Amino acid sequence: MSAAPLSPSPLRAYGAVTAAYWAFMLSDGALRMLVLLHFNGLGFSPVQLAWLFLLYEIAGIATNLAAGWLAARFGLAATLYGGLGLQIGALVALAQLDPGWSIPASVVFVMAVQGVSGVAKDLAKMSSKSAVKLLAPSAEGGLFRWVAALTGSKNAVKGLGFFLGAALLGLAGFKAAVWGMAAVLALILLAVVLFLPAGLPGRMKGADSWSGWRSTDARVNRLSLARMFLFGARDVWFVVGIPIYFHAVLSDGTAEGRREAFFLVGGFMAVWIIAYGLVQAAAPRLLDARRRSEPEIARAAVRWAGWLVPIPFVLALAAWAADGPAPWLTGLLVVGLLLFGFVFAVNSSIHSYLILAFGAAERITRDVGFYYMANAAGRLLGTLLSGLSYQAGGLPLCLATAGAMAGASWLSARRLIRA
Repeated sequence: MSAAPLSPSPLRAYGAVTAAYWAFMLSDGALRMLVLLHFNGLGFSPVQLAWLFLLYEIAGIATNLAAGWLAARFGLAATLYGGLGLQIGALVALAQLDPGWSIPASVVFVMAVQGVSGVAKDLAKMSSKSAVKLLAPSAEGGLFRWVAALTGSKNAVKGLGFFLGAALLGLAGFKAAVWGMAAVLALILLAVVLFLPAGLPGRMKGADSWSGWRSTDARVNRLSLARMFLFGARDVWFVVGIPIYFHAVLSDGTAEGRREAFFLVGGFMAVWIIAYGLVQAAAPRLLDARRRSEPEIARAAVRWAGWLVPIPFVLALAAWAADGPAPWLTGLLVVGLLLFGFVFAVNSSIHSYLILAFGAAERITRDVGFYYMANAAGRLLGTLLSGLSYQAGGLPLCLATAGAMAGASWLSARRLIRA
């Protein structure tokens, strides 16, 4: 690998990359909640709501196939700036949405804008995660600690974005919220360009040729398959099913009731994501990563994947037994989904460490890009199934589908210890 020399202070470079990633994910979480709740209020069906996010995930698949090569060719700073710039463009475009358009026209337009946002997200994510591989100390679990801190803090910030999006929708309205987010993100991009220290890795050898869409390491491919099903298991209930169910249960149908439900749904989604991020950041301590070898952590990935499987199935059985909204079911869902989030967060943190541990330094951007392509594919599958399963069988089928996806992730993870 022939990259520019690292900054004399890797911590400063890591801090700048983390700050840029935080800013992006705050806007990403807010935008998702704005779009979901705004169009739910306009009467969109669960399947139509799912369609709004499909191109976002499809764009993520395509971007991750190319983003690793782009970063290797042009440098991680360039792809990081590109991600932030595209997100600003997506927000400005979304502000042009006309309430007088028909539902099909609105769906097509928002899908296209979300597609641009999906490209932006995965450029920013791949750049940040790859930079950690090249900046983190290797001794005493340094890589696991640095990537866990980046990923955990990112998800806590994204959770705050969920609440921010719901709050802005209730207080300022859709268009004002979108314009405000675009302005703030533009200022942050300017600050990052001005203050990012010199030395963030740049163009690498071998970047002139496309090296194929799969990794050359079987462990990376197997981990990517487990990652795809893991995030599918989350997004099956997270994208459409649970937010729409909670909004229906918590809203009394009046304008004031809908506004209060925005805050409650956004608050729950924010708490879930923030708690998920905190657990991710704490995962190296929970797993005692300083004293564990890479094969031992791979075996832990299999155990934690297995512990996730029964949770959504139990919740699905409870939702089926309730046969409709009930206070006890709402309470059980809150507790059960928080437990799901804890186990899911540890799984996700282990995966985020293993992909950087498995990936070769000379092609890390492409291995990470392939891995996050699988991540985006899982989100795409989960998003599609979220709308379809909820519309076809309500909350019980939605949660049971999540359990099936979690089971597939566990079966895929078992192959890691045979890699």
